[in-house]
Amino acid sequence: MYKHVALLVRKEGMTHDEFVDYWQTNHTPIAREIEGVVRYATVLPVDPEHAEFDGVAELYFEDLDALHDALGSEGSRDYDPAKGKAKEAREDVDNFLDVERRPRFIGEEIVQKDETGGDTTGLYKHSAFLVRKEGMTHEEFVDYWQTNHTPIAREIEGVVRYATVLPVDPEHAEFDGVAELYFEDLDALHDALGSEGSRDYDPARGKAKEAREDVDSFLDVERRPRFIGRETVQKDETGR
Repeated sequence: MYKHVALLVRKEGMTHDEFVDYWQTNHTPIAREIEGVVRYATVLPVDPEHAEFDGVAELYFEDLDALHDALGSEGSRDYDPAKGKAKEAREDVDNFLDVERRPRFIGEEIVQKDETGGDTTGLYKHSAFLVRKEGMTHEEFVDYWQTNHTPIAREIEGVVRYATVLPVDPEHAEFDGVAELYFEDLDALHDALGSEGSRDYDPARGKAKEAREDVDSFLDVERRPRFIGRETVQKDETGR
């Protein structure tokens, strides 16, 4: 499954609450009907005052060409779809988003663990937008992440779903990958991965502590944005 992840930043002069109201009420009904979209999820921050972004939007496609037609390709934060709901959605974006301050990522999702039955609405989600450490190639990063770190991360206490997203075009991607960990309990998430307001964290015990210690082997933590929010699935035709 291919996924477009947009880290949303509200336009100047708009409050976070005004942003959320417009996004959920006006934009979401358009976005979920974009041609080729089979799943659409929105994630709202649990602590907007300290969050790095105002929200995260995730649109899933079974076909990469359909994703590119609708939402453009890596290498630019802007795009210009030619027709249909994709064009309507792009035109509406300027009503509530600062496009130039909105990082985005296009990748292929790999589900590493799933105890949710595919229903992630209401779950708390930690999304880490990964940047490899200096001196490491993207290929070396991916090999270490998938081979060494993932077996630790999926066993972090409280994690009910864990997915990794690899860029389809690493040369032009803003990040080397995305790691998504879902929890049923927000306190468990905070215990394992810290809270908003810092890109670093210091868990006290267990697999969370082991994972944090391993992070320094392949990540540049200070250049790794992260986002903690609660997910709502707005559309799902994937049958999972």
